[in-house]
Parts: sequence; C-alpha cells; structure tokens
Amino acid sequence: MSEKPSVERGFEKGLFAARWLMAPMYLGLAIALGMLTVVFVRELAYYLPQVLEMNSEKAILVILTLIDLTLAGNLLLIVLFSGYESFVSELDIGDHVDRPEWMGTVDFSAMKMKLIASIVAISGIHLLKRFMEIGQEKADAMYGNTELFWLVIIHIVFVLSGVLLAAMDWMSARAKKG
Repeated sequence: MSEKPSVERGFEKGLFAARWLMAPMYLGLAIALGMLTVVFVRELAYYLPQVLEMNSEKAILVILTLIDLTLAGNLLLIVLFSGYESFVSELDIGDHVDRPEWMGTVDFSAMKMKLIASIVAISGIHLLKRFMEIGQEKADAMYGNTELFWLVIIHIVFVLSGVLLAAMDWMSARAKKG
C-alpha cells in the first residue's frame, strides 16, 4: 500500500482539526444553560410568594412551567455532553463521583432519540398547560382556537418524527445484524 501524498495528509489533518470550531458553540450552550437557570430562578422567585393564594390549577401550571424549563436544561446537557464527546473530544474528567453513567456511552443515534424524546415531552407539557388554560378569559383572549389547533398539529408532528426516527434506527440496527 502506498503512502498518501503530504498534501492529502495535511488536508485531512486540517479537516480533523476543524472539529474544534464546534468548541465555542458548546461553550455557548453552557452559557445558555446558565441563562435558563436564571429564568428558572426568576420564575420560582416570582411564584413563591404567591403560593398561599394559588388554587390547584395555578399551582399545576407553575409546576409545569418549572418542569418545562428543567426538561429544556436536560436537553441542553444532553446536546452539550454528547455532542462534545461525539464530535470534538472526549471529556477527560476521570472517574469523578458525579459523572453520569450515560456520559461517554451516548452515540449519535441515542442522542437523536434523547433529543426527540425531550422535545416531545416539552411540547406535551406546553400543550397540557394550554389545555388547562381553556376557559380562562385572559388566556382565551391571548390564544385562540387556531393556536391550540396548531399546537396539537405540531405536537403530533414531533411524536411522528420520534416514531419515524426510532423505526429508522431499528431498521438500521437490523440491517447491521443481518
């Protein structure tokens, strides 16, 4: 087997090094996680003094908002860790006691499934919040039936996308076995 020309080797090394152009994007996602944390704390601080006056429906809406923000944070972490390890470099943090078990084991296929599952959950929570607001004058004035219709359609599209991605992964895994 003949050795590659030095120009080709240099070009390939340059392409491989280009993965580091993603590093600032992952740093940006870490900053976005900080921003999301600020929004979460702001929401919590806003609703905490109102807790004694809240009815159960309002409490559930507040809790769903906090869950929604938490799921978005989880989604950011999945993309941050899995994407960095899949496309840039392995995280060298050793056997840190807090290292999640899934870190370093989530491949691109698993990351896609985790992403779509998180998106479906976030969409479902948003839809549930809107359903709970039906009949409230303030919410009905802000959102109409058209918006609710599109929220349902978008959620169905997310669910179907997840099912199709899972089916494609399943078929791909079967093709590799056979």
